Amino acid sequence: MHFKKPLLLPFVCCFLSVSQFFHVCHGDVGTAAQYSPPYLPTACFGEDQTQFPSSNLFAAAGDGIWDNGASCGRQYLVRCISASQPGICVPGQTIQVKIVDYAPTALSPPSAQPTTIVLSETAFGGITNVPLDSINIEFQQYSPLPQSSSFVN
Repeated sequence: MHFKKPLLLPFVCCFLSVSQFFHVCHGDVGTAAQYSPPYLPTACFGEDQTQFPSSNLFAAAGDGIWDNGASCGRQYLVRCISASQPGICVPGQTIQVKIVDYAPTALSPPSAQPTTIVLSETAFGGITNVPLDSINIEFQQYSPLPQSSSFVN
């Protein structure tokens, strides 16, 4: 019996070669707004000043990621993917933020409602070129790897 070469193989190889040029999304898509001081008290950690990272990259969770308060302390990688005006997003810039508050109850109102996440002024400015009410974002929960420990025998 004589078999012909499968015609599918060249198409699969071509698809795999071309697919390397396209971005594959590894996170969720949502919206972000910004909020200004005062930031205390927060729904997560009250009046504790140590809740804020020294980088001032923190955020308030919207209803979609609040998870009944379980999001407190979680960290997210966030990047701006689009806005209502061109040139707003800083290309290729991703920030890491810590959730310290619940957006609907935050002391300072967000620049837009409702949104997935409300970023501190510093965090919002880290991924945008110009202040705006809201932007479209890609975000992903980030879990830092625990530091390795040495075992003594």
